[in-house]
Amino acid sequence: MSGQKAVTPSADGIAEAVRASKSRGLPPVHLWTPPFCGDLDMRIARDGTWYYQGSPITRPQLVRLFSSILKLEDDKYVLVTPVEKVGITVDDAPFVATDVEVTGAGQDQVLEFTTHVDDTAIAGPEHPIRVVQDPETEEPAPYVMIRAGLEALIDRKTFYRLVDLGEDHDGWFGIWSSGTFFRIIPSEALDGL
Repeated sequence: MSGQKAVTPSADGIAEAVRASKSRGLPPVHLWTPPFCGDLDMRIARDGTWYYQGSPITRPQLVRLFSSILKLEDDKYVLVTPVEKVGITVDDAPFVATDVEVTGAGQDQVLEFTTHVDDTAIAGPEHPIRVVQDPETEEPAPYVMIRAGLEALIDRKTFYRLVDLGEDHDGWFGIWSSGTFFRIIPSEALDGL
């Protein structure tokens, strides 16, 4: 590499590359396979706040831009453009589901989630809901698949709405969407509550 200067990836450089290649909708990150350029000092906190070099990114448009090029590769989160790929840190899930629109009822119910970066996903076989229970606190952590292996942590108020819609089915308390029943907790665990 004599004569060539190594380029250090930066948030500004990545944003500019995405703007140059972006059309309407999400970019085709599944088609992009550039070389890995190292890790970027960027982190997504559990509450969905994006940080760059320790400071929160306060411009929603920039957060949405970065979220559109987020990809999960070999259990590592990366931002990818047609020419470079950089690793970032994600504390829990990369997105937070902040709202749900409910249509229908019972087995005909459909749940459409919206994230803090305005992505939407209709819960069903391709966008499952899962609930993980903390072994120490027994606190539930609910998630919904948004796209290509990227999940959203369902925020507390939205999860409470789901619980209000929940019902018992085959020994489980859970929620229906798109003809699929998503388990939340065994029905027997609710006895006495």
